[in-house]
Amino acid sequence: MATVLRPEALTRPFVAAFGFWRRSIRTRVVVAIVLLGALVAGTVGLFVSRQISDGLVASRVKASVAEATSETKAARERLASAGSSDFDPVTQLSQLVETLVTRGKIRGFDVVVLGPVTTSPGARTSATGIRTTPGIAADSVPARLRRVVERDNSIAWTYTRVRRISDDLGEGRPAVVVGSRVVLPSDGGTYTLYYLFRMSEEQRTLDLVRQSLLTSAVLLLLLTAGVVFLVTRQVITPVRLARRVAERIASGRLEERMHVHGEDDIARLAVSFNQMADALQQQIRQLVDVSRVQRQFVSDVSHELRTPLTTVRMAGDVLHDSREGFDPVAGRAAELLQNELDRFENLLADLLEISRFDADAAGLDLSEVNLVDVAHRVVDQADPLARTRGVTVILRTPIPCIAEVDERRIERVLRNLVSNAIDHANVRGDSRVIVTAGADAHAVSITVRDYGVGLAPGQLQMVFNRFWRADPARARTTGGTGLGLAISLADTQLHGGWLQVWGAPGAGAQFRMTVPRRAGDPLGHSPLPLVPPDADTGEKS
Repeated sequence: MATVLRPEALTRPFVAAFGFWRRSIRTRVVVAIVLLGALVAGTVGLFVSRQISDGLVASRVKASVAEATSETKAARERLASAGSSDFDPVTQLSQLVETLVTRGKIRGFDVVVLGPVTTSPGARTSATGIRTTPGIAADSVPARLRRVVERDNSIAWTYTRVRRISDDLGEGRPAVVVGSRVVLPSDGGTYTLYYLFRMSEEQRTLDLVRQSLLTSAVLLLLLTAGVVFLVTRQVITPVRLARRVAERIASGRLEERMHVHGEDDIARLAVSFNQMADALQQQIRQLVDVSRVQRQFVSDVSHELRTPLTTVRMAGDVLHDSREGFDPVAGRAAELLQNELDRFENLLADLLEISRFDADAAGLDLSEVNLVDVAHRVVDQADPLARTRGVTVILRTPIPCIAEVDERRIERVLRNLVSNAIDHANVRGDSRVIVTAGADAHAVSITVRDYGVGLAPGQLQMVFNRFWRADPARARTTGGTGLGLAISLADTQLHGGWLQVWGAPGAGAQFRMTVPRRAGDPLGHSPLPLVPPDADTGEKS
């Protein structure tokens, strides 16, 4: 049975190689320098090879033309000394060719004799045809050179390839062919002589030069890569050590330091790094000490205030229960005292809760809870306040939303969000507060939407700050402490969830709480959009 490879299995090696390429400075530097060196070496090698090749060819052409001229001159002298009646044309031509072929074997060239191309008036020509060095094909002489030599009585040359008769399909070997003309005295005919000087020695020399250049280039590139690798290692290794030390410091191991070796720039960098780490450690310790003192102060004050607050509460309850027997001014004072005691008690409870979060002492009492039931309970509790404010609270719960949460903390989050929405609702326009629940297989979410003044872009980052108020002059109708949203954010994050806010000036605001269905599962998305569908702001959900 054939195995089918998935596309991701095929691309995984390329993705891994690309990731390694992006992470490794050393690899990028070495590869870049080697490629640049290869480009330079290739360019220089090509130039040098071309110069040597041109020099060898020019030298070979010059020597070939000179030797062909000399051989032609010697052939003309021998023919002139023989006379026109010493031999018949065939014999005279055969002697000429044999002499040239013999000298060619000694001097290293091949001969092709063609003709006659012209004859003397009244002369009888019996020596015709093609005569060559044994085994050499006559078509080794290019037709263009033949036409030039037959037309002009001068030395002409060109490049060609020497082919043997047995090599019907072979390309032949490179050579220089030089053409000239002689006149045979016996019949007065003009014959063309072609000398083929093979360039085998030059080709071997050029191959040796190219091989030497290639070997030198490879060795030079390897040497360059090794040198660059060593140099980058000297630089990158301390940088990597600094990165590891910085990661350890970021993880809380403030005592980590770099080792200093030598007095060069890298050593001075390590010294500066260690000095920076010392300064950061000192400042962080100071901040930790200040924060610990602040947390301890808040915790101590909160605990110390509970006893006198209990006493004041008991006295306030007595006065509040007896207010009907007081005169109107005293009765009103008793009611105000009771209200402020309630606010002070809530503030004290919130301060104690914040101190627990700061001390990492907060825990979860988990159970499977239907958040729809919690939302119904919160809305029912907030309904009297909403009616007093002229606000309508609408609950939309299309499906059950069951999750593993701490019911008390989730109810506190929803209560804070609903109370905040009622407090900021648009009582002169759309006074609705819409609570929507939603869920999917991984998470549950609840949004609280109001149509009040909304939030400016810069205020979205400060909503969850402690004691922050969008309008400091605005009265706290619900008697809030200024810590409700900060505690709600901490409660949500304790569940591994999100508490997010959207708002726009004049368009209201919407808070979204999202928690995983099972405690400890990571969150990747929310079942409900953060931006409400009726928001006319041009933003996307």
